Amino acid sequence: MTTHKIYHSPFNIAVLVAGIGFFIDAFDLFLFNVYRIPSLKDLGLSGAGLTSAGERLLSIQMAGMMIGGIITGIIGDKRGRVTVLYGSILLYSLANFANSFVHDVNTYAIIRFLAGVGLAGELGSGITLVSESMSVEQRGYGTILVATLGALGAVTAGLIGDYLPWREAFLAAGVAGGILLILRLRSFESSMFLDASAGNEKRGSLLLLFSSRKRVLKYFACILMGIPIWYSVGLLITLSPEIAKMHNITGLKLSTCFILFQVGISAGDLSSGILSQMFKSRKKILLSFMALGVLSTGYHFIRISNSQQLSATSFFMGLGCGYLSVFVTSTAEHFGTNLRVTVTATVTNFMRGALVLLIPLHQFFERVCGIGLTGGLLVTGCIVWGLAIISTLLLPETFGKSLAYVEE
Repeated sequence: MTTHKIYHSPFNIAVLVAGIGFFIDAFDLFLFNVYRIPSLKDLGLSGAGLTSAGERLLSIQMAGMMIGGIITGIIGDKRGRVTVLYGSILLYSLANFANSFVHDVNTYAIIRFLAGVGLAGELGSGITLVSESMSVEQRGYGTILVATLGALGAVTAGLIGDYLPWREAFLAAGVAGGILLILRLRSFESSMFLDASAGNEKRGSLLLLFSSRKRVLKYFACILMGIPIWYSVGLLITLSPEIAKMHNITGLKLSTCFILFQVGISAGDLSSGILSQMFKSRKKILLSFMALGVLSTGYHFIRISNSQQLSATSFFMGLGCGYLSVFVTSTAEHFGTNLRVTVTATVTNFMRGALVLLIPLHQFFERVCGIGLTGGLLVTGCIVWGLAIISTLLLPETFGKSLAYVEE
């Protein structure tokens, strides 16, 4: 058996490696949200074609993340957490570099797909590495820092939207990824993984994951817990200009809504993680922040009257969605070492990739019920928030649970 290298402070190399990785992951992921309109206008699109192409590219990127989540999850459990961290940063750095040279929508789509595959491995592998490298009592603080750094990466993407042209921004993301790859050369593997890999248990097996009804239900419940975060940022925030236009609101800046939302998530990740440690519960804190998210979303729709109110509610929606640090920690705690990356990578990417389904879903309600964009988004929100709350209620508490076990 390998002697476990356990950290009792969140300020350690594992958190640093995972946190910076998630910072660049979120920075890149939200770069497209920020530059969706200017980049497509530069490629000659306008009007309804602009919105349609933007949603298509977003769906393709998310499809890449879902496929990448499966691939990187299996590799992470079979070959190691650090292997995925190396491969993911290399792929999405090259994709971002190439993205700065696109001149047509089809090439744009291919590159966003490849970037999505690369981005898929960051959060799941990073959170698993941190969770397995820290003490049971303190690992929540490590994941707080990782999630908060990721949210700050998204804030940074929003901030540079007012200063850098879109091609230079994607080029900067590619360079930043290359620098991170160099920094990761000193990364170490989780000793908990090394211990588990010495045995004969199946690792990274989708058949094992789906061989137990209890495991399957836990798995889908974890996915449903996270979908409201991406419903909020991927639809409500990204489509803020379209929502404002429908309500004859002028002066709205997408970058402002986006930055306020991400600042809210950053504050939420810090506070939810700390509260989870203080109250020694993941479940209670998840439900509390979900309740705040529901109230903020409702207020967002009710108070659409001017750009200031629409921008302000973006912050409170972000705060309500700031349970990401607790959500990813809880997901890692629900599954054994031989399936942990497979689960965390696919869960975090499937909940992001749920946009592929949420986009046609809100369009279906708009078309069939004749309730317009705002009405379609509202009905979709009721569904995703309802399923998230029910899933959280049904899942067991995981605070203080030992991670040194395998699925059989």
